[in-house]
Amino acid sequence: MPRRKLFIAVLLAGSFAAPAGAAPTLLAPGITYERQVEFTPHGPVVLHVITAPKPDGSLYRLLPVLSNNAIVATQPVTVMEKDLAAQGTAAAVNGDYFNPNPGDPAGVLIRDGSLDSPPAGGRSSAGIAADGTLQVARVSFNGIWRGTGQRRSMTLNQPASGGLVTLYTSAWGPATPAENGAVEAVIPALPVTRPNSDLTGTVSQLVPGGGNVPIPPGGGVLVARGSQAAILQREAPVGTPLFLRLSLTPDWSGMTGAIGGGPVLVQNGRPVFRANEDIAATLLNPRSSRSAVGQLADGRILLVTTDGGVPGYSVGMTNFELALALVRLGATQAMALGSGAAASMSFDGSLLSRPSGKTEAEVADALVVLYTGVYVPAPTDVVISPNSDGVAETLTLSYRIVRPSTVSATVAGARSRQVLDAGVQQPGVHTFTFTGKTADGTPLAEGGYKFVVNATDDQGRRSTAERAFALNNTLASLSVSPSTARIRRSSRTALGVGFTLSRPATVIATIETKTGIVIRTLDAGKLQAGEQRLVWDGRTAGGSLAFGGAYVVRVVAENAVGRVELTQPFTATRG
Repeated sequence: MPRRKLFIAVLLAGSFAAPAGAAPTLLAPGITYERQVEFTPHGPVVLHVITAPKPDGSLYRLLPVLSNNAIVATQPVTVMEKDLAAQGTAAAVNGDYFNPNPGDPAGVLIRDGSLDSPPAGGRSSAGIAADGTLQVARVSFNGIWRGTGQRRSMTLNQPASGGLVTLYTSAWGPATPAENGAVEAVIPALPVTRPNSDLTGTVSQLVPGGGNVPIPPGGGVLVARGSQAAILQREAPVGTPLFLRLSLTPDWSGMTGAIGGGPVLVQNGRPVFRANEDIAATLLNPRSSRSAVGQLADGRILLVTTDGGVPGYSVGMTNFELALALVRLGATQAMALGSGAAASMSFDGSLLSRPSGKTEAEVADALVVLYTGVYVPAPTDVVISPNSDGVAETLTLSYRIVRPSTVSATVAGARSRQVLDAGVQQPGVHTFTFTGKTADGTPLAEGGYKFVVNATDDQGRRSTAERAFALNNTLASLSVSPSTARIRRSSRTALGVGFTLSRPATVIATIETKTGIVIRTLDAGKLQAGEQRLVWDGRTAGGSLAFGGAYVVRVVAENAVGRVELTQPFTATRG
């Protein structure tokens, strides 16, 4: 069946220094996406850029997200986004480096003010303050516990060896890992594990043996090994109140979120060539897929991913090349995130970047821009043509809210306005069918329209989302004859292309491969209203016979109403 849409030319080639091409795509209110291509002596480089408003907590947040809500697991970033759909609309990149088994991130993780994983002391961490400011710094960790004896060292949610002690919280997963010879003190209730604050809880059970002890929700399990096992058994018997403290230096107790990665890429608007962080040169120097987070001088957030590992498409970047790209984008602060196969960017559960492997990689955590206002997805078709040819007769429009909201949804053109929804609506997706006609069946005027949704949620937060589309009946009833074109050297007519114009228009038809490569242009010029027919002789623009295979004919009509196109697939055989 033919497909109709607005004709949009997209120029893919550009450069990071002076990006060329179409305007950035609007993903959600205030959030834009741009795909840039730079041709370098090493090969092409594809860079994906998301720009979002300052995450001050009003309608936008920047938050780390843990896969499966547990450290001992991994997930694709797109799945994490889908899991967030009830909370808002998500744009995300992969997070920290991580250990694939069991899946714990290499560095810090703070979620909603709770410290779930300690920082890697020799690497940078990115913290998110309550006002939306991004801070990049090297942060050190010191954990202590005390029972009936002196203060003793511990770590947090990390499998440890030798004579170390670990506090496992419910962020780790449902149970402690299997360990022979460990002693485990169960603490049924603990305060939120905010850094640099005193935590207290009472031991309810002391379990010697091999691990797999259930971790109480909202509580924890203190696990000791080696020589520390006997100390824990002696100093933390059942009923003992325990004192615990998880300290970060500098003091990041005011951070609402934090994620690990590194190294630092941009400081005070300047690229950092050698950060001297505890990261192997083999991760920094090769051209590879990479992700990063940065902040502009006005507080807006940059999420960046470069594709890599695919010669001829994108060779990727070195770490310093990524730093230079972020400076060109205007970042004043920036930090690298995980690289290689893990690097990815997505929006609302769909990939924007291209995986270097065959499928999207699973990762330990992600860094997400979450928008909590009303969201209007882009319609599948951006032109409606209710002209009875069976193509794009109606248009499906929808909006999504995540909190109870007072909503007004309208479709407005130059000479008309229709109210599709008004009043208090519950969270979820609300869908409408737009017919291009009034309630009594009168056709609406052709031209540009906007679907606009205003919402005020139960917390008094106002948001607006809109999408543009067109109503255009100029082009209809595209057909090809025969359905299989027979390409012969002696034939002048391999394929007939028929269509109808409701008004005069300038028409161009192209014969394309199924991947969009144009092999012949049939420039019809300005045609009058009525039934039209063009002919393809089976030859390419260079005059040679086309090969057999799958093709598409595309007809584009332009006039004062706008541009509209129809496509129709067909096959061709030689002989």
